[in-house]
Amino acid sequence: MKSVAIIGSTGSVGRNALDVIARHEDRLRVVALGGGNNLDELVRQVERFRPRLVSSTDPRAGTRISEALGADAPEVDSGPEGASRVAGHPDADIVVSAIVGAAGILPTFRALEAGKTVALANKESLVAAGELMIREAERTGARLLPVDSEHNALHQCLRGSNPAEVRRLVLTASGGPFRGRRFEDLAAVTPEEALRHPTWDMGPKISIDSATLMNKGLEVIEAHWLFGVPGDRIEVLIHPQSTVHSMVEFTDGSVIAQMGVTDMRHPIQYALSWPERWDATLPPLDLAAVGRLEFFRPDPGSFRCLDLGYRALAAGGSAPAVLNASNEIAVGAFLARRIPLTRIPAVIEETLERHSCAPAACVEDVIEIDAQARLLAEETIRRVSVLR
Repeated sequence: MKSVAIIGSTGSVGRNALDVIARHEDRLRVVALGGGNNLDELVRQVERFRPRLVSSTDPRAGTRISEALGADAPEVDSGPEGASRVAGHPDADIVVSAIVGAAGILPTFRALEAGKTVALANKESLVAAGELMIREAERTGARLLPVDSEHNALHQCLRGSNPAEVRRLVLTASGGPFRGRRFEDLAAVTPEEALRHPTWDMGPKISIDSATLMNKGLEVIEAHWLFGVPGDRIEVLIHPQSTVHSMVEFTDGSVIAQMGVTDMRHPIQYALSWPERWDATLPPLDLAAVGRLEFFRPDPGSFRCLDLGYRALAAGGSAPAVLNASNEIAVGAFLARRIPLTRIPAVIEETLERHSCAPAACVEDVIEIDAQARLLAEETIRRVSVLR
């Protein structure tokens, strides 16, 4: 029996993780949950899984949960400190890090600090603080198991392999809703159009990152830290069918690919069950129904955020943290209809140019760099709005 804590339990990955746990209650149990502002969902989760500790970004959570469960209510905390307490819960064997964005950095670090196995869906933790996260995991003996479908696929392809035999990693991308569109044609697209991902059901921020291919820029950086492969040996290919989740090419020219249906419960179960493989009560892959597998190189002119990811990784220091923070601000501005989609890479690039990208000595430095970059990105957005 493995004990699981989830930070970001009310989001898409968190809900899928709880679904996997419900299907394997003879092997998995919930000891702590950290949710967002969706109190109705969080209360339902607490009633169903009866964790010992609950955290929420909403300060009303304690009252709501007490009203629902009475004397059976668990301990309730709130705010960023509460999420870190969930991540470091002493009874947790595995921590699912499913908070979206930079808010997941500190709780993920606390889980590694406590020596936990971390099922990582919060790519921003490794993008913004990769060196610190890997160093802490090595110090405490903690383990990082990727939940993102692409990195989870790479983990499976590399299982038992000699790192010296790896030539390159290939991350696949669906291409998002605007595959094949020219950059100038994207200026008028609406948030509603950008949120219509063709194959995956994801939250708004991740969906916009998919539309701009920034998700692949972030994933290149994450893959570098997870697998120790430099950026010039990590390639991105557009694969509209989203059946091949990633591939590894070895020095002898052999390529191993991991394939599966587009269901996040598969990589989540892999991370929770590792090093075993458990039976899944999920639909199997039907290759005959898929019919064909296509691969294309991404258009750097139309999807400029991907190149920014490579450039930030090459620059090193705090550049990836600035990239991530400015992207979050720019995506928020697009969703609020303050800037067009095509303005997102420009905001990120200008913020990177204005920020002095020195290395971070500790995770608190990363949080401060993140805050500074957000201010610079917001200034850039406001200045352009005033000029217009």
